[in-house]
Amino acid sequence: MNEKTALHPALSIYGASCQGCVRKILGALEPLTGSADQVEVNLEEQTVALPDGIDTGEAARIVTEAGYPASPLGASSATEAGSGGDHCHSDKVQEQAEAGHTHEHKEDKAESAGDGEQIHLAVTGATCASCVNTIEKALKSVDGITGAHMNLADNTATATGQADPRALIRAVESSGYGASVIEDPDAADDRKQEEDRKHYKTLLVKMAISLGLGLGLMIWGMGFNTMMVTSDNQMIWFTLGILTLGVMVATGGHFFTGAWKAFRHHNANMDTLIALGTGTAWVYSIVVTSIPDALPEMARHVYFEASAMIIGLINLGQALELRAKGKTSEAVRRLLDLRAKTARVIRNGEEQDLPVEQVEAGDHIRVRPGESLPVDGEITEGNTRIDESMLTGEPMPVSKGAGDEVSAGTLNTHGSIIYKATRVGSETALAQIIRLVKKAQGSKPAIGRLADKISSVFVPTVMLIAVVSALVWYNVGPEPAAVHMMVAATTVLIIACPCALGLATPMSVMVGVGKAAEYGALIRQGDALQTAGKLDLVILDKTGTITEGHPAVTRFHAPDDNTGRLLALAAGLEQHSEHPLAEAIMAKAKDEDASPDKVTGFEALNGKGVKGELDGQPVRLGNRRWLESEGVDLAELQQEADAITSEAGTPLFLALGNEAVGVIGVADAVKQDSEDAIRRLHDAGIRVMMVTGDVDATAKAIAQKTGIDDYRAEVLPEDKATIVSEMRGKGYTVAMVGDGINDAPALAAADVGFAIGTGTDVAIESAGITLMRGSLHGVADAIEISRATVRNIHQNLFGAFIYNSMGIPVAAGLLYPLWGMLMSPILAGAAMSLSSVTVVTNANRLRLFRTSNNAGKEGNE
Repeated sequence: MNEKTALHPALSIYGASCQGCVRKILGALEPLTGSADQVEVNLEEQTVALPDGIDTGEAARIVTEAGYPASPLGASSATEAGSGGDHCHSDKVQEQAEAGHTHEHKEDKAESAGDGEQIHLAVTGATCASCVNTIEKALKSVDGITGAHMNLADNTATATGQADPRALIRAVESSGYGASVIEDPDAADDRKQEEDRKHYKTLLVKMAISLGLGLGLMIWGMGFNTMMVTSDNQMIWFTLGILTLGVMVATGGHFFTGAWKAFRHHNANMDTLIALGTGTAWVYSIVVTSIPDALPEMARHVYFEASAMIIGLINLGQALELRAKGKTSEAVRRLLDLRAKTARVIRNGEEQDLPVEQVEAGDHIRVRPGESLPVDGEITEGNTRIDESMLTGEPMPVSKGAGDEVSAGTLNTHGSIIYKATRVGSETALAQIIRLVKKAQGSKPAIGRLADKISSVFVPTVMLIAVVSALVWYNVGPEPAAVHMMVAATTVLIIACPCALGLATPMSVMVGVGKAAEYGALIRQGDALQTAGKLDLVILDKTGTITEGHPAVTRFHAPDDNTGRLLALAAGLEQHSEHPLAEAIMAKAKDEDASPDKVTGFEALNGKGVKGELDGQPVRLGNRRWLESEGVDLAELQQEADAITSEAGTPLFLALGNEAVGVIGVADAVKQDSEDAIRRLHDAGIRVMMVTGDVDATAKAIAQKTGIDDYRAEVLPEDKATIVSEMRGKGYTVAMVGDGINDAPALAAADVGFAIGTGTDVAIESAGITLMRGSLHGVADAIEISRATVRNIHQNLFGAFIYNSMGIPVAAGLLYPLWGMLMSPILAGAAMSLSSVTVVTNANRLRLFRTSNNAGKEGNE
């Protein structure tokens, strides 16, 4: 048997907050330990466990170099990993018994005080990818901060580590932008929506003023052929120039102040390019107006209308962009709208309507038909049907009765019920979902870092190209060289603004994560969203994943036909266990009126079974391999065991001393939709494997029934991660689907971990994606949404890159030698605004995406 080496907490780490961090640490330590299986990372305790004999100083150095400051722990008691587990009749140990109560609903560690604290800031003044890069660098420069990222789509930034929020605000302000701490995210969302509405109206007013002036000047100049300065119209143009300056300050002053702040802090951003472009056109025009005789006659052309119209078009583009960006957070707003404002609480025998904030755990609440549930809880009276579609993606209302759990935000569609509040406020499933969705929407997948790298050098490069273009036109260009020089430089600066580049990734991520939440798939990490689209192998756990997870006794047989003795002895053992298989045996013994024997010394053996003593003799109930290794002859039970396994059941052998007392067959029914979901994965070009601790015959029967390509049977829980690593080593991009508790090592080892969650237990830290319902369709849905999102990001990045790679050369005058064409700065301003609007609009197309599963989402076609 493959025994796992005992591991002991050896290192204290800093800043690890997700399974991506875990994989990085495991990979860094593997050369030192010889295997990733010889390392365990505890995110909750921020520790790393290692086997004896490993140089902890060297290990700390390696982990620190991997990006997570580490130091050796002092002497600590050796705690064997995985101790205290329940018995394993099949591939699951404890998981069903613990799934409902092992996980306490806590705030994410990353959001609590301490080394992994996350501080959220609302940022003002950021407009492009260069701004994002500058702000992230500023936040990372603060002592105690280990990581930072900004989301341009919603103008928020998150710093991870331990630092005074005031220091973070100062760092952002010192880089030329504004910042404030987000203390109440919900209130901040409401406030941001109101601010966005006001800003949208302001942008439209500014656009109307600047475009009105620009169009008026263009029409007047073209009508009277007076765009050239003469002695007769010099004062008129000078007056119009001062008027244009006033309009530029009133409607585009934020561009110039933003550029000045960036200059003071040795930065350059979109504001820099706009200010330089429009400012150059105005300064050139005012010089022409002031001293026309100092310039050749052909160079006495003014561009006041260009300066005004460029600012007007950019304001229009930002208004359209702001309006479209508002739609990307629709998923979160819909979740926020699910929150009930009041609750009908029963206190001291009286019912009273209270604000939901005043509801306390333990309160009893009445909910009538058509009302939303205000908090999580457990039904104590009544029967009803609950619509949980907004939480789980399951379109059909679910029957609920006394003892069933219910979640805040779900809709009571049928009867009146009374339930006891168990989780309130930020602890409810809905609050956790909203928090996870927001966190994921603000995360940055690997593909998004490409834009960051480019943006760090983009604006300075554009400025250099503008200068070179100006010099070329001035020295070798045709007359009027000064005009051509100014037009080319201004057009390059305007058309190259990297707005679209900065929006390409975050806009798609926000919509994609929100769309996945609608289907009951909570994506915790941006990298998981990206990687899920590349999967070509999905490894499935069996119990509770492919099957219902509610086993029942289907057969029982004793060689001497004394089945009463068999059930009494088995029940005597299992009465000490909370495992689902134990519950099935106890239920059968009760049905057969078999009273449990008084078995003592109960002990669960991981991957083997359970044992105890009766009248001084050992009693063992478990799998064939274990009992035969203990010297029990099971030959008489072979035929009955084969019959059980042929029906996809699990044979559990019972022995008293070395005598085989009998065999009990326990079967776990395959979920109705598992076969269809696996077929969807095949249609997507994905290979499916099942890994189970069950016997080979049972695993084979289930694999054949559901169409699974390959399976591994009789696998110990700790060996699942080894199989995941093995398949990754063969070149597969691997997903592991499990329950997020005992499957945690395998989920962490996979490229993407899918944790089967429930509507009342969503804070599963072991996986990048949590499925709110137990259907495998959730895996297929998440993969389809991932592929659509990544495809959308590629489209946006391609559009942004192509736009700039083609627009800048044309703006510099590449087409002039061929066709005598030089792009107008006004056209450049329109094109620049249009590029951002195009990216945002393309990202919003994801809101219309529907998966291929008609049953997975009501109304899918």
